Amino acid sequence: MNASMTLKNDSKPWYKEPWPWILMAGPGLVIVAAIITIWISVVTSDGLVTDDYYKEGLAVNQRMQRDHQASQLGLHADLMRAGLNLRLLVTSSEPSSLPEVMKLRLAHPTIDGRDQTIELKSEGAGFYGGVLAADVAGRWHVTLEDPAGQWRLQGEWHASLEEPLRLDAKAD
Repeated sequence: MNASMTLKNDSKPWYKEPWPWILMAGPGLVIVAAIITIWISVVTSDGLVTDDYYKEGLAVNQRMQRDHQASQLGLHADLMRAGLNLRLLVTSSEPSSLPEVMKLRLAHPTIDGRDQTIELKSEGAGFYGGVLAADVAGRWHVTLEDPAGQWRLQGEWHASLEEPLRLDAKAD
């Protein structure tokens, strides 16, 4: 018998070879990542999406009218913070038009549950005071409104900074 005729059978079963496992690792990781992504999307809520986007779209003109009204009244406000205490200085071309109470809304850009509404009471001479419900840090969208909802001032506040926030009418 020839040596070429006797073949030695050194092959192992496929599951003992490394290459099939290496080739299956990529698709396997994709499947695991898809399951994790589906789990995250089901468990967490999307606080940024409004349920009634149609009504939100219709209300845009009403919001713009409030901004124009604030601009016509010549309203500006400076918001200052010391700990949980807030102090607001409001200036107007018509000082008699300032209400006794104002509503300040702090809206977190990404976490709906951290939003706050603070009632600011007049302390005289355009000053208003109020107290935060919880400490704030980072970036916030701020809206100041009169109780009747006739006008509003808006701004973006970096609560970590020491400088006061200037709120202006966005009447573009």
